[in-house]
Amino acid sequence: MTAALPRLDETALATLFTGARTANSFSSTPVTDAELASIWDLAKWPPTAANTQPLRVVFVRTEEGRARLLSHMGEGNVAKTETAPVTAILAVDTQFQKHIPTLLPFRPELKDALDGNAELHDSITSFNGPLQAGYFLLAARAVGLATGPMAGFDKDTLDADFFPDGAWKSILVVNIGHPGENPWFDRLPRLNSDNTLDWA
Repeated sequence: MTAALPRLDETALATLFTGARTANSFSSTPVTDAELASIWDLAKWPPTAANTQPLRVVFVRTEEGRARLLSHMGEGNVAKTETAPVTAILAVDTQFQKHIPTLLPFRPELKDALDGNAELHDSITSFNGPLQAGYFLLAARAVGLATGPMAGFDKDTLDADFFPDGAWKSILVVNIGHPGENPWFDRLPRLNSDNTLDWA
């Protein structure tokens, strides 16, 4: 007999999906270390290929860190980032394979295979990093925090500043906090199943 997965109630579905919005302003309500830790405590569980888990996160919240971050943000993202109590830099660890003996103990030899196969290494990183970034956004919403993901930043200068050894590479920047005044733009349309689904 197989176990049935539970269905989320309407409140949970709205929090994660139908009511999910990008926050453009944030309140002054602090975000605690425990809240931030709870995001990762959820985001780490969904699957990745061979359990490789290449995503890494830097929570930027000090004045010095925020000033550094703002210098790399695109013009249209500076104001909203200034209001966020925390901004997360989501990055991939280019040396993620060193953890394979711990994360995939029944196949530790995959580490050596990835060390010698740049194409396979890069395909795992490019697929699973963004996959985990999606999990991260859902986890933040699940613990009651608003998010504002942004690709508008200078990746090269940000990486040189925050990751000078080159081991981590940024893929997304996410403002995190509690919604501020008029945080949401009007909801834009979504494509329906007639435009997006096919059946084979």
